[in-house]
Amino acid sequence: MTSITRPSPGEYRDYAIAYVSLVPEDGQIVDHLEAGRRRFEAWLRAYPASQLTTPHAPGEWTPLDVLLHVMDTERVFAYRALCLARGETVSLPGFEQDAYAAAGKANARSLNELIDEYRAVRTATIALVRSFDEGALNCYGTADGHPLSVRAVTYMLAGHELFHLRSLGENYGDAAHGAGKSRA
Repeated sequence: MTSITRPSPGEYRDYAIAYVSLVPEDGQIVDHLEAGRRRFEAWLRAYPASQLTTPHAPGEWTPLDVLLHVMDTERVFAYRALCLARGETVSLPGFEQDAYAAAGKANARSLNELIDEYRAVRTATIALVRSFDEGALNCYGTADGHPLSVRAVTYMLAGHELFHLRSLGENYGDAAHGAGKSRA
C-alpha cells in the first residue's frame, strides 16, 4: 500500500469532514500519522508541564485529557477499520467521548506514561493501516448507524489528531513558540 485516495462524501458521517478536510490530498496517510504523532508529542513536551492538567476554560478538557481522547478515539476508529476490512456485517457501536474522558483519568497520569501509550497506540494503528490492500480500503459497513468505509477511517484517524492539535494551539497557544492565549 503506497497511497490512499481521499474518501468521498457518503463514506463517512457529515461531522467527519472536519477531520478528513485537514488531511492533505497526497494519499500518504501513514506519513501523516507519523508526523502527527511527532507534532502532538512536541507540543505537549514544549507546553509547561504544570499546566497540562489545567483546562483552558471551565468544563473543558485539559491537554492531557485531549491526548487520552485522541488515543481512545484512535482505538475505536482502528477497531472499526479492522472490523470493516474483515467483512463485519453487524453495525458497530458508537462511543460516548465525554464518558471515556472522565473514566480515563488522564490528569492523574504522567505525561511520559501517556506519551509511551500514545506511541504504542499509533504504532499499532500504522501497522494496521499498512496491512490494508485496495480491497480492504474499499470495504464498507455501518458504525453508529451510519455508512463508513475503511478508507474514510484512515483519513479520520489522521484528521482527528490534526483537529485536536489545532484546537490546542487555538486554546492554549503554540507551546513551542510561546504564542497564543495567555496562560494566566
